[in-house]
Amino acid sequence: MNKLTAIVPFYNEEATIQISIENLLKVSQISQVILVDDCSTDSSLKIAKEFLKRNNEILILQTTKNAGKGAAVRLALNSVNSEYVIVHDADLEYNPQDILPMLKLVEKNKNIDVVLGSRFIGNKTRRNIYLRTFFANKFLSFLFSVLNRRKVTDVATCYKLIKSEIYQNTELTKNGFEYEIEILSKALEYSSDFAEVPIDYNARTYQEGKKIKFSDGFKYILCIFKYRIKN
Repeated sequence: MNKLTAIVPFYNEEATIQISIENLLKVSQISQVILVDDCSTDSSLKIAKEFLKRNNEILILQTTKNAGKGAAVRLALNSVNSEYVIVHDADLEYNPQDILPMLKLVEKNKNIDVVLGSRFIGNKTRRNIYLRTFFANKFLSFLFSVLNRRKVTDVATCYKLIKSEIYQNTELTKNGFEYEIEILSKALEYSSDFAEVPIDYNARTYQEGKKIKFSDGFKYILCIFKYRIKN
């Protein structure tokens, strides 16, 4: 079986998707890249299709309607052919080179099935983080940690390297950004062995196209309670 699949959901990311995919393809350990267009209305899909001409490890899928990040990830999961899965946003906020230490960690520690890339530990590069985003994530991570008796410093991180077996045995239902809480809760309930590694983060502004909203924070809170880990 191949080692790692990267799922890239995108919606109207024409300004960043080319560089984002190019950066991702520099990580040689990634054996499969699944791009999922969530019904973009700009040229994102056209740009993505250009990579098909020269990269046979790339697969492009399209949702039938604009449903959100969670729905796009679920669509891709049916096509995963690797031992591990990671989701990579197409907005250039995350550095694909940070995937390498995450993958090395599971290779050295076979008992670890989940590795979280945390934006709030270590001395990595962090830029442009909104103050409200910082404190909101701190609160959400604290709430998740207390309720589930597992210390997690960044529940909303996009970089969650998860064994594909967990996805195969987990039913996911959330369509939006709250998917991050659902998969984290269900992954840690399936396998209590996890680790965190520090990662870079270059947050973009709302003027640059940042899509997550303040209202998504309330959905996160509801999901933290709804998917509280039982064991």
